Amino acid sequence: MNNTKLMFLLLASLVLGACGGSDGDDSNGGGGNGKNAPYTETTLGEAPSWQVDWTNNQAIPNWKKPDFSENENWTIIKVKMEDELAPYVSKDDMMALFVNGELRGLANPAVDISTDKMIEGGKFVMKVWGNETGNETVNMSLQYYSQRLKHLFTLNGDIAMDPDETVGIDEEYVPEFTMGSAKYSVKKTVGVESLLTKVGLTPVSGNIVGAFVGNECRGVATLSVSGFTPLDIYGRNTGEAITLRYYDVASYILYTLTDPVKI
Repeated sequence: MNNTKLMFLLLASLVLGACGGSDGDDSNGGGGNGKNAPYTETTLGEAPSWQVDWTNNQAIPNWKKPDFSENENWTIIKVKMEDELAPYVSKDDMMALFVNGELRGLANPAVDISTDKMIEGGKFVMKVWGNETGNETVNMSLQYYSQRLKHLFTLNGDIAMDPDETVGIDEEYVPEFTMGSAKYSVKKTVGVESLLTKVGLTPVSGNIVGAFVGNECRGVATLSVSGFTPLDIYGRNTGEAITLRYYDVASYILYTLTDPVKI
């Protein structure tokens, strides 16, 4: 297979580039539930079911497989959907890869050849074409359209090709498409335990924390046994004020922090 490294550099770079964010908060110390307290308390009858609403209103892209007869090189890329979007994958979803704006690969979700049913969890296997030989920089765009969500997710990257680099095809890549959301263009990652401790709350494994703008959920996490839980917060604009809610499973108490986090 000629130049099998061609498109894997994109996926590797996108995965690495999508990770990150910053830990921090604007919370004040203290505790209690009186005047100027850093949180309020509400007793709930059952655990809340918080989730980010990824639905959007974007039309289906008019992607058509072009004629690849003049492209000499090709490779296979395997993509697995991240956990946040995997439940929404349907058989008519599409994934496309563009190089310098030119469509080079197009695929629907992979199916089990023995049953002809879509593989659970959302996996895509795409044959990608190109004439690149190395020693050049190209702009690559990996795009995913969800039929159920009516949402086009896009990850872009300028990739410097290295003709001496060898990249295999044995691993599945999990691009963080939520970072390329058309609905939520801003992302901040905070450490949950530090936020709770600073306002006098005790972080407990298994409890739930949610980020909200008004009543719109912008991120959810369940506290980890490891003692460090990252919470991904999704925003529409930089500077939005995010309210954090913390639910104690054992006591049925919902704590709402009064000092917002800025993204």
